[in-house]
Amino acid sequence: MIAAENDAIKGAKVGGMADVIRDLPPALAKVDVCVDVAMPNYGFIAKDNNAEFIAKVVVKFGANLETIDVYKMPAPFLTATGLQDKSTQGKSIELTNSVYLFDHHLFNSPDNQVYTEGAPDRPFAEDATKFALFNLAVAQAYIDAVIAPVDILHMHDWHAGMLVMLRAFASEYAELKALPCVFSIHNLALQGIRPIREDVSSFTAWFPELTMKLTQAQKTQISDPRYPHCINPMKMGIELSDKVHLVSPTYANEVLMASDHQNGFFGGEGLEGSLLDKHHRGDVVGILNGCIYETQATHDQASHNQASQASQVSTVSKVSKVAKSVKPVSSKQIAQVFENSQQAVIKWLGKSEYVKAVDQIALTRLQMLMAKQSKPSVACDFLMTSVGRLTDQKVLLLRQANGNSGSILQSVLQRLKQAKPKAIFILLGSGDKQIAVEFQKAAANNDNFVFLNGYDDSLSTSLYQYGELFMMPSSFEPCGISQLLAMKHGQVCIAHGVGGLRDTIADKHNGWLFEGNNLQHQAQQLLLVLEQALTMHNDNPDEYLAMRQSASEVRFTWHKVAQEYLEKLYSS
Repeated sequence: MIAAENDAIKGAKVGGMADVIRDLPPALAKVDVCVDVAMPNYGFIAKDNNAEFIAKVVVKFGANLETIDVYKMPAPFLTATGLQDKSTQGKSIELTNSVYLFDHHLFNSPDNQVYTEGAPDRPFAEDATKFALFNLAVAQAYIDAVIAPVDILHMHDWHAGMLVMLRAFASEYAELKALPCVFSIHNLALQGIRPIREDVSSFTAWFPELTMKLTQAQKTQISDPRYPHCINPMKMGIELSDKVHLVSPTYANEVLMASDHQNGFFGGEGLEGSLLDKHHRGDVVGILNGCIYETQATHDQASHNQASQASQVSTVSKVSKVAKSVKPVSSKQIAQVFENSQQAVIKWLGKSEYVKAVDQIALTRLQMLMAKQSKPSVACDFLMTSVGRLTDQKVLLLRQANGNSGSILQSVLQRLKQAKPKAIFILLGSGDKQIAVEFQKAAANNDNFVFLNGYDDSLSTSLYQYGELFMMPSSFEPCGISQLLAMKHGQVCIAHGVGGLRDTIADKHNGWLFEGNNLQHQAQQLLLVLEQALTMHNDNPDEYLAMRQSASEVRFTWHKVAQEYLEKLYSS
């Protein structure tokens, strides 16, 4: 596997791809597939993990010969996941997986970040150059036998697209054509588009000799359909791989249709033509990601639960023994969330020279809530939560205008207060600075909203554990992990019925899904299902608790995912 991220390694996670690269290899080991991972070193991974230096790789990149150091370390998969699946009891699993780390100064950033925030007028400039060289180095390392021989190449997202291109078009790497190539798309919205020429970060600048040799047909396969003067690494992966994998069945269908952003539909993002051609050949596959569960049923029971989730009956009497019994969230547990939130903000402040207004607002609000929580008569009695990146993918609907009420977020907070005067909405996320400013203002003006502008693992876990209603209004969601984590802890979700959200949440059985013909319609439907959820919690608490129980029972195991990979992606 060639990937940019890996959450089995500290500091190498940004998005959901990292969770997959962490959890999938140990699951594949159980079906006798050994996975090695190649990724950039980013200037710190080898040192932090005592990786072994094994070789130098020299490649022609642009006008220069570049030397890349290659390190190797045992894959830390066992530590990362704990191999929680009890179905493997009694079976010996020998993991010989390795992580190959490629080190070069172009792969590093001053603050050891995986990705570089490029200038608005030159999107992906630094990262595209970084991954172009990384892909070239991986190809050369395989030809030089620095990397152990494999049976299959599995590329992840646009960061690995140029390796698929080198395999197809560069004669010096023709040996790679003998290896079947799978290309996984985790987020089609990010494609790594760069100019063909006339920029230091361009295809011609990276591969001048190869550019001269490409036929017109080959140039068409790597150029962006909307910007013919640009190359598109995501398109390279789609056009030139053997099979394309999307991380949920619904998303695999959505990407075959053109996007209509104004009306709130995010589909093929300009690459629907390439995906449709691949689909007609039977080479587009949708397989859901999995989730790690502390308590597992047998494989048969887990598979049955997943296949029949839409017909689950939401009554406590029908609950299976797959999950622990869900109980109402206590005042003490809510107080623990407030305390964890406060500790996270203090931790963030410790890393900064200045106190940010958003953190000060959060701290002040949390101190007030903690004081109230000690008095039963004024204590918070209901937590609504949300955890995710601050991007329009995740929160575009919350930013929509709603007449005199301001934004949809403002309307959410108003309706929450009307239905539950003591309820609190806690949103944890970082990303887009403009979105953060908008949410900061909302947090200052609404005493039932706490906006935590950052990320903290222990805090996110407590939000999943002790919230009773999880908000996930994503405009598109290839698979989604947040809803799975919330559900496994018995928190029901309100989610947009797209992508993996539709494939994992059974409407009105273990959560609520909403839809709409355009952004405004979607936003209004969000408010409608919010009212339905709050009304049920107020008027039928036993029914609501049964829905939480149903959410906690659903199982999307990595074992089942691994079997599907073996059957649908890795079989000839």
